[in-house]
Amino acid sequence: MGNVMVIPAKRQIGNTGRKQDAKPKLRVAAYCRVSTDSDEQSTSYEAQVEHYTEYIKKNPEWEFAGIYADDGISGTNTKNREEFNRMIEDCEAGTIDMIIPKSISRFARNTLDCLKYIRQLKEKNIQVFFEKEAINTMDAKGEVLLTIMASLAQQESQSLSQNVKLGLQFRYQNGQVQVDHNRFLGYTKDEDGNLVIDPEQTEIVKRIYREYLEGSSMDKIATGLEADGILTGAGKTKWHTSTIIKILRNEKYIGDALLQKTYTTDFLNKTRLKNTGIVPQYYVEGNHEAIIPKEIYMRVQEEFVRRRVVKISANGKKRSYSCNHCFSQIVICGDCGEMFRRIHWNNHGCKSVVWRCISRLEATGLECHARTVNELDLQEIVLIALNELLGDKSKYQKQLQQNIASVIRASEAITTDGIDEKLMELQQELVKNANNKEAYDEIAEQIFALREKRQQASMDTVQRDEQLQRITDLQDFIKDQPSDLTVFDEALVKRWLKQIIIWPTHCTVELKSGLKVDVER
Repeated sequence: MGNVMVIPAKRQIGNTGRKQDAKPKLRVAAYCRVSTDSDEQSTSYEAQVEHYTEYIKKNPEWEFAGIYADDGISGTNTKNREEFNRMIEDCEAGTIDMIIPKSISRFARNTLDCLKYIRQLKEKNIQVFFEKEAINTMDAKGEVLLTIMASLAQQESQSLSQNVKLGLQFRYQNGQVQVDHNRFLGYTKDEDGNLVIDPEQTEIVKRIYREYLEGSSMDKIATGLEADGILTGAGKTKWHTSTIIKILRNEKYIGDALLQKTYTTDFLNKTRLKNTGIVPQYYVEGNHEAIIPKEIYMRVQEEFVRRRVVKISANGKKRSYSCNHCFSQIVICGDCGEMFRRIHWNNHGCKSVVWRCISRLEATGLECHARTVNELDLQEIVLIALNELLGDKSKYQKQLQQNIASVIRASEAITTDGIDEKLMELQQELVKNANNKEAYDEIAEQIFALREKRQQASMDTVQRDEQLQRITDLQDFIKDQPSDLTVFDEALVKRWLKQIIIWPTHCTVELKSGLKVDVER
């Protein structure tokens, strides 16, 4: 065996992609981060930048390679840390030899991310020196210490996250509401941080509620807002139907607030999910000034249900809600029970608009012999029916009075007496038993049942009040109308008519107030 001569390795300092000079200076960069946008943290951020700029430049063996700083970004993952990711890219490009973060927690609070990037940099012979912990990743014991310290940083982040959750729950239990008013159409905040009405935006919210109750679809409302150049709460020109739905469903417009609608599943990736009962929710009533009266809001929620529960045809087929025309889905075939559909006809060059039973247009499985109805004839039928009411005022006024009495009798069972008091008692008991799972679940079930009962009672009350209002309005219309109607009005159809049943010899016009008028064809 020949002699073996060991040639010692030359310790390389700096990026492996860099050409070695006689006495190369280390190109040193610093990484700074603060996790919130508060004034206090902002001061800390500026201090870090100033400190490391001076710290690097005063070392004669170092060359200043820049400051990479993320302001107001969490360290639990690197997804949204633009400056951090740019720094790693520059390391890969060979422009940095050494990185100085203040501490491991500033670099990353996720153990896996921390070790991943440290090892990635070591492959490029790039060292990371953590000032606070005095750990250099090029030291033999560096990675062991780093693993321990990174795990502690992650645990610190988890503990902080838990403390934040507990703090939020405490505020929720005390009815303290936090709202991002910058994206909340209709409201702003005063000097004390309280929600106050924005007069200009309030009119937009009222418009959306009004148009929806008048029969407009989400698309139609959105299109109208865009056409008028109205901006969303976020200042965008594009209105999405989801935005309209959120406004119509948001209880904050009646002065209330439902807290903890979403929750965080993982403190590392900040994933938030809709709260479907996984964690408690808190409902605060009368928290701020309302824009929409409660009865209007409840009518909107009722309308949501009505539109969602699609019409079921006589053959069992579902028909979705349509607002394309005032007669849409209210013209019913007396022969087969299907709806009539609006059609544009072109018969030998003669154009017309007609309504025809769907059973005559599609294979519904129903036999039907209903005749086609011209739209002008349908309008005339409505005029005749309304004029019948005006021509025999005493008869129909008496019938309307009977309808009022029926509505009142049917609503006598509607009451919320004692529900609110019982709910308050159970809420207090729930807080006391928060650590006792069995007792907690039992009380929670009682609260759910009472809330549903209270919600249903409120909806029934709104329906009763709306029905009484319709009857009263029709009474006033009949009494105050001086003469017969001569011009068809779509608004009157939307306001008064519930449905029109087409029979072979006549039509039955049924009003929302409960009145029915037969008109010969």
